[in-house]
Amino acid sequence: MNAVATIIRNVEQGAAITRSDALRLLTDADLIQVGKLANGIRCRLHPDNLVTFVKDRNVNYTNICESKCRFCAFYRDEGATDAYLLAEEEIFAKIRELVAQGGTQLLMQGGLHPGLGIDWFERLFREIKARFPAVQNHSLSPAEITQIARVSKLSLPETVSRLKAAGLDSVPGGGAEILVDRVRAEISPRKIGWEGWAAVMREAARQGLPTTATMMFGSTETPEEVVEHIFRVRELQADGGSFTAFIPWTFQPGNTELGGQTATGVEYLKVLALSRIVLDNIPNIQASWVTQGAKMAQVALFFGANDLGGTMLEENVVAAAGCRFRMSGDEMVNLIHGAGFRAAQRTTLYRIVTTFDQG
Repeated sequence: MNAVATIIRNVEQGAAITRSDALRLLTDADLIQVGKLANGIRCRLHPDNLVTFVKDRNVNYTNICESKCRFCAFYRDEGATDAYLLAEEEIFAKIRELVAQGGTQLLMQGGLHPGLGIDWFERLFREIKARFPAVQNHSLSPAEITQIARVSKLSLPETVSRLKAAGLDSVPGGGAEILVDRVRAEISPRKIGWEGWAAVMREAARQGLPTTATMMFGSTETPEEVVEHIFRVRELQADGGSFTAFIPWTFQPGNTELGGQTATGVEYLKVLALSRIVLDNIPNIQASWVTQGAKMAQVALFFGANDLGGTMLEENVVAAAGCRFRMSGDEMVNLIHGAGFRAAQRTTLYRIVTTFDQG
């Protein structure tokens, strides 16, 4: 029995996978081998044949950002003619439209604005909670929370505590990119390092906030660094983390300083499958239809994914790089049914809101 076959057999029998095992699967196993193993794990964790999604809106409250990441086409300097900071009433109007369409999740993310301290966010979040109490405020990446703490001259625990008290319900895992500082120094040198990202996630979990984790791959990282990222997320979860889902997605090079080529569909599926295999302590793996499109999202459901993320009534960051896939709730349901699964709308925390029978 060769090395890949031995690793697959051991994982199927419940053995813990090592970094070297994972690297071997990523580099030496064929796509179908890895996909079959991941699909078996998905079926064991989610035996109900259900694929979920959430109705959400990504409100990018500002594109002004000090970080200026080389992979990002969204950010603007503060003095740029197309720089913006949304007024509160604009934000409320967007949330009102989300609620009118049956949405339950608000994903508010923006640039690292040099002038926005915690007072701005506390006032906004309190008003959001007062006006839209049923909406989950799933907002602010670790880099944004760190920026708020710096601008406000507050400790990280105090910043998280005050944001939570004002109405922050959970923390999305954006800004993870690759959780290896060699890569981060190359593609996002002004952004927090991987330990800074981890510190916010540890603190959010300590204070009872659910979180998610992401990975953007296909830029300048090596296969070893992809594996390291996934294992660092796994270890954070094992050490008291509150990750409900992991979302790997591919770098989109359009209109960016970094440039280059996007990862292939095969590369995407292999990394997705490896994520399901390694992250046995995180319940949900999301397929990124926003970067991959509907057809690849269907295929991803057989490579370890059990969730399709959000319908994203609005999304601007990935779109700025020229990637503009869109999907309605009905299209999401039809996509899931077309792949042979049962469809369900969920909340941010994976409570089922509605199931949809096939016609």
